Amino acid sequence: MNNLPIAPTASLLSPVTLFMQADLIVKVVMIGLVLASVWTWAIILGHGFRLRRIDKETKAFEADFWKSDDVDRFYETHRKSQLPTAKVFGAGLTEWRRSTAGATVDREGTRARLATSMGAAVAAEMDELADRLNVLATVGSVAPFVGLFGTVWGIMKSFTDIAAQQNTSLGVVAPGIAEALFATALGLFAAIPAVVAYNRLGHRLNRYEARLNRFADGFHATLSRELEIEPERIEEHD
Repeated sequence: MNNLPIAPTASLLSPVTLFMQADLIVKVVMIGLVLASVWTWAIILGHGFRLRRIDKETKAFEADFWKSDDVDRFYETHRKSQLPTAKVFGAGLTEWRRSTAGATVDREGTRARLATSMGAAVAAEMDELADRLNVLATVGSVAPFVGLFGTVWGIMKSFTDIAAQQNTSLGVVAPGIAEALFATALGLFAAIPAVVAYNRLGHRLNRYEARLNRFADGFHATLSRELEIEPERIEEHD
């Protein structure tokens, strides 16, 4: 019967031991993948909590806005808000004031400028919200190949050790192969959450962008109706 203890073998295959015994190149790969994983989780958690907070505040902002009967007073109350919806609202109201400041108003031109200004504000806010999401896409696509590089390098080193020792026993081969495969595991550990989070956060951003556009369209419609209230100040341009 084989009474050899298995504890030493298990300890030799622990992540820390595999890292300490790995080749320098494989160690660099492992460290890079761990740092990429930490960075990925920082972005995931940061964006996740931020989008949840923004979504909650946006609901409250929109509810207060549609209940307000004085747009100018509402603007003065929220003019310093950094909420994307507040910035879109501010861009629309600023353009409205500029376009209707004269003695005559070009209704179609005002409508076009309102749409352009609020559309640009929506695009700018979404660009700011999506910042660093490209890191998730990069990690998700590159990390498996970086891990594979570490695996290939580790296996090459294992075969070199086999040739040097002229011994093909499992005791000689297993540690090097385990180190190599550990690099692949780290690559997948970094890539899988990055891909899942990129798709999930991208979906949430698309939904929020649609919400911003709906708000902008509703505010645009409200201001357009205001153009019809004072016909004596409006002069159509051919």
